Amino acid sequence: MLGGHRRGGSGVKLLVTGGAGYIGSIVTRLLLDAGHQVVVLDDLRTGHAEALAPDATVVRGRVHDAAAVLTADAGFDGVLHFAALIAAGESMTAPERYWANNTVGSLALLDAVRAARVPRLVFSSTAAVYGNPVEIPIPETAVTAPTSTYGATKLAVDMALTGEAYAHGLAAVSLRYFNVAGAHLAPGVALGERHDPETHLIPIALQVAAGRRDKLTLFGDDYPTPDGTCVRDYLHVTDLARAHLLTLTAAVPGEHRIYNLGNGNGFSNRQVVQVVREVTGHPVPVETAPRREGDPATLVASARLARDELGWVPEKPTLAEMVGDAWDFYRRQDR
Repeated sequence: MLGGHRRGGSGVKLLVTGGAGYIGSIVTRLLLDAGHQVVVLDDLRTGHAEALAPDATVVRGRVHDAAAVLTADAGFDGVLHFAALIAAGESMTAPERYWANNTVGSLALLDAVRAARVPRLVFSSTAAVYGNPVEIPIPETAVTAPTSTYGATKLAVDMALTGEAYAHGLAAVSLRYFNVAGAHLAPGVALGERHDPETHLIPIALQVAAGRRDKLTLFGDDYPTPDGTCVRDYLHVTDLARAHLLTLTAAVPGEHRIYNLGNGNGFSNRQVVQVVREVTGHPVPVETAPRREGDPATLVASARLARDELGWVPEKPTLAEMVGDAWDFYRRQDR
């Protein structure tokens, strides 16, 4: 089991790769709030310096160079690995970048973890590993057949973790995220989604609602779904972040456990746009364009395993809550 400590005490020391990013920065805050000691490794190419937690120790560098931080005498108790390129569409036009960053970088991290004898690692995986699923909702036992290079790079790391756990006793967990949305809002803290360029539906729709874009482009209206647009399972980012803390205590030496994280509900792109209109009170003009290569029609999670084994239950399950928090965060940045 992974213990905890209050700030200023001795105890758990964790490395967070990608701790300046959307999800990594929020997990870092929750880890610190729980009393853990956190070191963030981030090269700030896609992350934001202002998202870094002031109580964390920050090392600027690539995940490929993790061995410089994970030294044998550094005393790390675990690693949470978020550093990755995440745009599925871009991964189809620049696959070499994704293999070099997501897979080669992760293998270098695993080398460092093994050399330093770090006992546990939690990996930020993705529902994209399932591709076009044959069963909905998707269980962890579903066939993995990614339709994008992004998904393939993540699946390769999942497979490496299985081998690492078996051969070297690593306590490994992969969390396969479905669509993450919302913002983490707490006293003195507002952390949300700020990709550049932005590729995710909800923040783009909010930019349109705020008048920063003229219209929203929906890619594909001829999918085999009720309204022809893609269907996705959305999860509030704070709920997602909480799962990581539960996972740290559930990791078992010599095992690689995999958990889907989602709400188990699917919303089409058109439904998402309608919720954005309702929450913001602004019009969101829409145009349709051809499908993007690598986009599955429907991705909806079965997260029963996470509920049964981790005791994880989403506390903000509605799309309106997610959009509302994201809109609050967006307006704070716009002031």
